[in-house]
Amino acid sequence: MAQHIDYYASLNSPWTHLGAARIEALAAKHGAALRIWPVDFGTVFAGSGGLPLPKRSPQRQVYRMQELARWRDHLGIPITLQPRFFPANELPAACCAIALRETQGDAAAIRFAHRVLKALWEEERDTGDPATLSALLTEIGQDADEVQRLGAEPRWAERRMADTQAALARGVFGAPCYVVGDDIFWGQDRLEFVDKRLGRMVA
Repeated sequence: MAQHIDYYASLNSPWTHLGAARIEALAAKHGAALRIWPVDFGTVFAGSGGLPLPKRSPQRQVYRMQELARWRDHLGIPITLQPRFFPANELPAACCAIALRETQGDAAAIRFAHRVLKALWEEERDTGDPATLSALLTEIGQDADEVQRLGAEPRWAERRMADTQAALARGVFGAPCYVVGDDIFWGQDRLEFVDKRLGRMVA
């Protein structure tokens, strides 16, 4: 049986960005299909007892910044800890990613989603701005006008909300989450365990 990873990603999350290249590499290493779900984590938090960042305690917010700096240095990924346009309006990018997933496949959607994350966290670009998305789509070889026109169709926002409810029903509660079979792995710091789980499937 072909291996499969469900990848629940937030296009605003630095943690999703820090794990982006590594989850792609793990999928390639194990020959696993990687399926991206850019769901609405505001809804996920509300439905699972989590809090959006501005509502978290000062202690948690301070610790988050310390951890981001540690992981930035550990991985050598030059993220900006407080990017100018964070949080961005991620709905247009998420809808474009879903449209790409459903019309061209997951590889196209993942390439776009990961480019969006890099633009936000490394380049301090406004990834909620259609002009930014147009430039990013063009950069990865997409027809920017066509993808944005397609992404603006209401069906993709509706699909995102349906995917979000399905994620909650499955037990997803934070970003990023990687699901292999019935096992949920929350956070880019759990990728070693994803690797081990995939390895057991072919042992």
